[in-house]
Amino acid sequence: MCRPASAGWWQKALTRGDRVIGISRSEDALLDLRQRFPQQLCIIAMDLKDQSSVRAAVDQAFAATDRIDILVSNAGYGLIGAAEEASDVQVREIVDTNLIGSITLIQAVLPHLRSQRGGRILQVSSEGGQIAYPGFSLYNATKWGIEGFVESVAQEAAPFGIEFTLVEPGPTRTGLGGNLARTIPLAAYEGTPADQTREALRGSWVIKGDPSRMTDAMIVLADREGPLPKRLVLGAGAYTGVRKALGGRVDELDRQKDVAVSADFTDEKLARL
Repeated sequence: MCRPASAGWWQKALTRGDRVIGISRSEDALLDLRQRFPQQLCIIAMDLKDQSSVRAAVDQAFAATDRIDILVSNAGYGLIGAAEEASDVQVREIVDTNLIGSITLIQAVLPHLRSQRGGRILQVSSEGGQIAYPGFSLYNATKWGIEGFVESVAQEAAPFGIEFTLVEPGPTRTGLGGNLARTIPLAAYEGTPADQTREALRGSWVIKGDPSRMTDAMIVLADREGPLPKRLVLGAGAYTGVRKALGGRVDELDRQKDVAVSADFTDEKLARL
């Protein structure tokens, strides 16, 4: 079951003979694929921001087949602009979609996967789940949020044979960039890092990510034997950026070791408590 940004994943899975239950905002989505693969493709309508709709769609999906082995959760969109510029509505909508929607989907799927004693969940996050760009603070908040959620749930679900991987693509040539929501710029931010990111998106940002190659990598991952990795980083830029960010955090942590250790009770004090 999947909800990708494009039909690429769906078509590749169908072409190789898989059965796909796709979740979309409309039951009329992907009519061409439904005509080509009438026995393999089923579309279920769902409003990701309506938690009852999410749960009903998941129940319907599992009722339509004996077993679902792989869930690909790829709902989300981006919001560009400084945090101060974002309206209350914009904050709520991106959190409802990217974070709460993804959490609800996983919550709804887990009882079914427990019942069948296993399954794999590929939660599409972003390089923005480990690094952050100025101008993408709210998008980063949702991606860092879903990463923390999945890190915890993966440990909870492991005894039932349920595996998770966080898929972290870098900038990719999909429709995401053209569908970015935008804040109303404040003059105070002109020329600042948030504004520079906004300007780069207007033309100078070279996007190297190939969505077809990324879906190929995800399919290979879903098929592999043995435990899944916790994360799959996709794209050379994402690899470089994530590695640099992780190294910087480790270096900063090591510089604070003495302070961290000093915050505990001493052994002598613990013995007297």
